[in-house]
Amino acid sequence: MSAARQGALARSIEALVTVGRGASLVPDDVAHEGERLAAAVAESSTGAAPAWLEAVGRDPGDYTAFFDAAQRGRRWRSAPTDQLTALVVGGSEHAAAYAEALAAVVDAAAALGSPGLSVAATAASTTAVQRAAAQPHTAPHGAPTRFPAPAFDPTLPSGTNPFDLGALLGAGGTRPPAQDVVPTVDAILDALGARGPGAPAPGAPTPGTDAAPSGSPGAGAGQTATVGDVSATDEDAEPPRSLEELLAELDALIGLDRVKHEIRQQTELLRIEKLRTAAGLTTPTLTRHLVFLGNPGTGKTTVARLVAGIYRALGLLSTGHLVEVDRSELVAGYLGQTAVKTSEVVATAIGGVLFIDEAYGLAEDQYGAEAINTLVKDMEDHRDDLVVIVAGYPGPMAGFIATNPGLESRFSTTITFDDYSDAELRGIFERMASSSDFEALPETLDRFEQMVSAVPRTEGFGNGRHARNVLDAAIARHAWRLKDTPEPTLDELRRLQPEDLLPQDASGGAASILAPSDDADDADATDKSPAVDATEPTDNPTVSPQEEPA
Repeated sequence: MSAARQGALARSIEALVTVGRGASLVPDDVAHEGERLAAAVAESSTGAAPAWLEAVGRDPGDYTAFFDAAQRGRRWRSAPTDQLTALVVGGSEHAAAYAEALAAVVDAAAALGSPGLSVAATAASTTAVQRAAAQPHTAPHGAPTRFPAPAFDPTLPSGTNPFDLGALLGAGGTRPPAQDVVPTVDAILDALGARGPGAPAPGAPTPGTDAAPSGSPGAGAGQTATVGDVSATDEDAEPPRSLEELLAELDALIGLDRVKHEIRQQTELLRIEKLRTAAGLTTPTLTRHLVFLGNPGTGKTTVARLVAGIYRALGLLSTGHLVEVDRSELVAGYLGQTAVKTSEVVATAIGGVLFIDEAYGLAEDQYGAEAINTLVKDMEDHRDDLVVIVAGYPGPMAGFIATNPGLESRFSTTITFDDYSDAELRGIFERMASSSDFEALPETLDRFEQMVSAVPRTEGFGNGRHARNVLDAAIARHAWRLKDTPEPTLDELRRLQPEDLLPQDASGGAASILAPSDDADDADATDKSPAVDATEPTDNPTVSPQEEPA
């Protein structure tokens, strides 16, 4: 693994922090965001974990830190990061520059380890998402809205190319002697290429546009938002789907028979309660909040998104959007700040569903306890237009619910997501391959089912994510197999052969993606790096394979 690649990531995160500091963001929050985004992009690269750990200055053997960062950053592969969202919502003049700095982090992360085709695709889509978030939005009256670009700061050291990020930060990760002073924020902006010469001065609206950003209505039914998500205007939002359409999509999911039964039962219970209320009859007060128990990749997020739409179709929620968070979005760095931060997050979910993944993380300390107390209060204050779903492993979730009497009374309905059977995972793998325009031959599917049957079903088993990991490795191996075929046929381009499926290591991950590398350093990294989730896939693929899994 080249030290230059690690240095590039360190410098790109440094540049991100500099831009964030100029935009009045907390440097530590920005650095952590950059590290998580980088891990999420690079996680499927063989050898990425040790390279990332060295680049961000962590313990070389602490692979858990890499996996945790990747898990927390995955949602940013399909949605703007939290800090970028805050800048966009606030109409900050630094939003576009921050998006470009994020793109630089993504580019550096995509070079870690031995990246394959899936990493390049992930990097490209992630960069597009971040840049698009900072692009002009459309105001309700139809006129485009742009954020004013900052003017060039002339304090850049003489002789420095303002558009050369490498020269600005130093090729080796340190600034050259001529740059003893920290580069100005505007210099970083120019170095990132976020603004060309002659850009308007701060506060000056672009000709023919408004100076203020447009509003940010909530996401439509079935959509997923991050904290402070900037959604399209009502004209661009998807029309709400009917109850029948949503239940049909639920039924189309592979497996999850128990979950489907529980959701349908809950739907009928709430439908009848609403009809009794409309008829003036006395009805018991039913809690709509849910607990989802299950291992990773069992479709919890997919089902939560459908529940949000179903509750909207029943008239129980006004928008039916889904806001997905974890402990990091609810807990602040100091006592007293967490209550405010939690309430701000809850406010973004009003009208829809707040989905808290790995909710048991809130039961770890007094900071989490403050978030739980605030959450219980806000659930009561907004009980008519807010649903909260908490999810995680069965054992830890029982301890979480027991931490606060208010939680026990509000989460009376628990739905368990079982691991997929070998046959169900075979169907998931086949559907994922088909959605990517590949054809998994029957003998390929037989080999996949044989391989997955040998993987232990421990708490760490990835279920749908495991199927995605195997598919990503198979696609990379397929490309390698055709490397000496100048003009492959259409069938050759589409068909996955049994030999494209790799043998599994002890942890259930692919042992190797491509042929052994000629680079001895990369070979060492391959030997030492444990299996990594390739992407955040649709662990429960339906006709909408782009959705994120639980």
